[in-house]
This record gives sequence, C-alpha cells and structure tokens, in this order.
Amino acid sequence: MPVILIANPKGGVGKSTVATNTAGYLARRGHAVMLGDVDKQQSARRWLALRAPELPAIKGWDFDGEQTVKPPKGVSHVVMDSPAGLSGKKLRALYKLADKILIPLQPSLFDIQATYDFVQRLQELKAECGSDASAPQVAVVGMRAKEGTLSVQQLQDFLPELGVPVLGLLRDTQNYVQLAARGLTLWDVAPSRVERDLAQWLPVTAWLEGGHA
Repeated sequence: MPVILIANPKGGVGKSTVATNTAGYLARRGHAVMLGDVDKQQSARRWLALRAPELPAIKGWDFDGEQTVKPPKGVSHVVMDSPAGLSGKKLRALYKLADKILIPLQPSLFDIQATYDFVQRLQELKAECGSDASAPQVAVVGMRAKEGTLSVQQLQDFLPELGVPVLGLLRDTQNYVQLAARGLTLWDVAPSRVERDLAQWLPVTAWLEGGHA
C-alpha cells in the first residue's frame, strides 16, 4: 500500500493543496484512498467535510504522527498532509511510514532555505535508517509559480542543488482556491476548465503512479 507524505517544515507552501489534489487524482483513478491529516490546522479534514458524496470517495484518517502505525484495512493508497515545523520524533515516524515524500516549494528565499535544510535532514534519516531499499522516494514540486518573475528564475537556478527529482512548477492560479472551497480537485471538474493545470500535474501523477525504486 503506497503511503505518500506531503511535507515541508515551512508553513504556507501549499501542502494541503498538493495533498488534496493528490488524493483526488488517486480516487479518480479508482483507488481506495485515505487522506491522513497530521496538521493541527486540520485543513485536509475540513476540506473532506466539504466534499460531495457523489464524488470519488476519499476517506479521512486522523493520525497524530507520533508513532508508526498501519493504516486501516480496505485502503489501497494513503496521502498524509503534514504540519509546518515537522521535525524530531514526528518526522522520523512519518519518514518510516512513507513510501514517497513530495515536497511543495514556493519561489522565495525563506522557503528555499527551509527546503534545502529539510532535504538534508531526509538524507540524514536515510543514513540513520540504514536501508536504501526501504527509504522513501523524495521529489519536489514548485508551487504558485508566476512565469517570467525573478523569484521563479531564482527557484529554477536553485532546484538542481537539492539533489532530488524536481517534478515541475505549478502555476499561481485561483483554480486551486476555488476548487478547495467546494471540496473539489482538478480531477472533479470538466478538464477544459483546468486544462493547463492538468498538464502541469502530468509529471507529478507519473511519479505518484510509478513503482518504488
């Protein structure tokens, strides 16, 4: 059962946006999806409460992240929305639970610095756990990218330094805000409404569906 952790210790980078849309994509593909909310703000849980029952089902899971536990039976995929400031025992527990870790990153100096430190910590955890075979795959996706801006150029210049796969940049658009307010994802509306955004997600969804290296 793939467990996908959406994580970045920096707050406000779009973790819940990525988590809910990841869950929505997997549910639309016919998977039995559970969206776990480790964030005290409970953004994912509140989003689930807005979701209409006729949409592809996504179950909720309140998981405190303090210990490694198995998700409930009858679930094929788990997506975990993590809190800001993720570190220590909670990070270690989620790291051991995860098969894939997707890191949303905004184009700002503070986000870049925090993300670089976070990736280094993940590398340390990989060494501490001592097994490359069981280590989760890690990738980065850029968030709220405005084409042609200096901040996006700085982000693109920085990304190769991370040493992990970069799955592309997701544009800054109100589509995510408007859909989230109704418990929806990109895959719950007519493709023509979100065609550009669906195209940007293609590398992300290919990575999500790919096997564990």
